[in-house]
Amino acid sequence: MSISSLGVGSGILTQDVLDQLRAADEAGKIRPIDLAIANEDDRKTSFAVLDASMTNFVDKINQIKNATLWNERSATVTSGTSVEVSAFANTDIQDFTLDVTALATRQIEQSGQFSAETALIATAAGSLNLNVNGQDFTINYDATTTLKDLKNSINSIAGTEVDATILNIGTGDSRLVISSANTGSTQDITITDTSGFLSDDGGTTAGGVNLTTGLAAIQTGTDATFTYNGQAITRSSNEVSDLITGLTISLKEVGVSQVSIAQDRTSILDSFDSFVVKYNENMAELNRLTKVSTDSAERGIFSSDSTVKNLKRTIQDMLDTLGQGAASMIDYGFDIDKDGVMSLDKTVLEAKMDTDPTNTQAFFSGGDFTKADGSVVALIGTFGEMATTVEAYTNVNSILDNLSESITQKLSELNDRKTSATESLDSKYEILKKRYAAYDVIIARLNQSSDIFTQLANQNNN
Repeated sequence: MSISSLGVGSGILTQDVLDQLRAADEAGKIRPIDLAIANEDDRKTSFAVLDASMTNFVDKINQIKNATLWNERSATVTSGTSVEVSAFANTDIQDFTLDVTALATRQIEQSGQFSAETALIATAAGSLNLNVNGQDFTINYDATTTLKDLKNSINSIAGTEVDATILNIGTGDSRLVISSANTGSTQDITITDTSGFLSDDGGTTAGGVNLTTGLAAIQTGTDATFTYNGQAITRSSNEVSDLITGLTISLKEVGVSQVSIAQDRTSILDSFDSFVVKYNENMAELNRLTKVSTDSAERGIFSSDSTVKNLKRTIQDMLDTLGQGAASMIDYGFDIDKDGVMSLDKTVLEAKMDTDPTNTQAFFSGGDFTKADGSVVALIGTFGEMATTVEAYTNVNSILDNLSESITQKLSELNDRKTSATESLDSKYEILKKRYAAYDVIIARLNQSSDIFTQLANQNNN
């Protein structure tokens, strides 16, 4: 019998009665589990936010814990416009003078006159030899080769060493111009006809000289000359990268320039600023998640969780223990106010960098630190200490991973409990449905018998 027919016979044991009984059972047995699941889901979502915040925090620490941050250099031309300078990491810190007396130039050769770029250059097939800086290139031609064709062949075959173009000076006057790809005094360019079929123009004069002896230098390749702190230097290029390791000098014009190579403090200070921001963001998130309140809307999801509360306490207390007793973060301008917000006084930090750069670097990134009494201690570096402390929580299979696993396991257990409780209620109410159906039939029969007795009694009374 379908459960939807319950109560037809009795008007008492209806589906509504079963539904009300089931709702009462679910309120006592299923609803608490649903609330617990919802709470664990909230914990899981909040943990993901916390985990991302902690990962960003430790990533920032790891970015700045190494000594490489302190090896960055800035190059400044403090006076003059004759040079541009760039410095790579670990370049020697120094000030120097560059006096540029001559720039390096390219060798530029120009052919004799041709009537047009379409003029034929030869009377028959042959080849010519193009020599640049002692390197030979064979350029083939034939009776159909034009001045433009020759230009294209030179660029295709010898393009690594020369640039060829056609200069249209005026009507009836086109010239082939060949420039050395590199600068310097060795960039000589010569063309030799190896076949004897070149012509001056249009194939009319065999053995023409416009591309050979008619080739004339319109600019001579020369070396750059300059002095470094008075020491005479010669280079074949205006781009000088072999004078000082890690330094690139671009010679721009004749003149004197003053150059300063210094530690790149901008990148250091920017990294420290970024660390302070990440620290405050991370602590704000931890404060939100662990907030204690009688108001459930304000209370943090991990307000009673010892793992997250210990993490917060560890980070709060961490700055007081850094420095291995040699110095403290406060000595270098770091501070935390009564609300737990970190700040950095860069004036204090830069003063330390000015007066004691070696100790400052050792304090933050590790190395030998000379104490006030003259003793030397080897420091790990405060950011290295921070990384070790925080990574005890963030590394794979560490404390936060264990918390995540416990949340996942709790959710699995709760879902299993809900499934079991739901199946138990399903079984219970399937049995009740059958019993109600049977009771309904009995009641209906009793009602029917009662009606018969009532009718007989009424007839006797009449």
